[in-house]
Amino acid sequence: MASLDGVRALVTGSTSGLGLAMASALSSAGASVVVTGRSADRASAVAERLDGSRAFGLAMDVRSVESVGSGVEAAWSRLGGIDLLVNNAGIGMRTVNPRFLEEPQPFWAVRVDGFRDVFDTKVTGCFLVASVVVPRMLSAGGGRVVNISMNESTMVRRGFVPYGPSGAAVEALSRVMAADLADSPVRVNMLLPGGATATGMVPAEGLPAEMQSSLLPPDVMGPPIVWLASDAAADVHDERIVAAEWRPAPR
Repeated sequence: MASLDGVRALVTGSTSGLGLAMASALSSAGASVVVTGRSADRASAVAERLDGSRAFGLAMDVRSVESVGSGVEAAWSRLGGIDLLVNNAGIGMRTVNPRFLEEPQPFWAVRVDGFRDVFDTKVTGCFLVASVVVPRMLSAGGGRVVNISMNESTMVRRGFVPYGPSGAAVEALSRVMAADLADSPVRVNMLLPGGATATGMVPAEGLPAEMQSSLLPPDVMGPPIVWLASDAAADVHDERIVAAEWRPAPR
């Protein structure tokens, strides 16, 4: 695994699931990591378990302009900069339809507030955090942004409004961000697991044994996120990387 000594990372939505797996991998590789979530106490507890000397937690509600602004300011001041932003924060289908696998809900039955919460967290959150961090990266001379996406089949799956469309929106946003930053020292890429993951977004109860056995472990995201933060990926830009298929380039 690459050494990330000196790398300073901010991972949104990193108190559980994929975010926690990536924060843990980055910390284990030597990076200083800011763990964020809506609860300051939970974020701090997770950071302490990762590495109390190189990780710290703070509250950040990515739906809020004020929360994002104060959170980024705190992270930047504490670390002296941010080299890597991982836009991971998101909420799943269970928040709008707890039985989304057994009883898919048509789009017209989705509550408006549920739709908005998923989009505000996944899409608006990605935009807000990047819009605050990237200008700082440009002024500092460079940085990297990784936006967490999902399989294209999930984006258009029956009964997956608003979760699927939120992933499609993040992909479109990522492509525009990459185009806007093409001639700059800031790199933008997408990373996705490559399948459903054992993070709690897919309910274990009632799930067929075959599907349960096919769930990817969250730590599938570890090796590629460490690589994207490393010197080996310094020139990687506007790529869509599938974690389950990713392999390091031979030396």
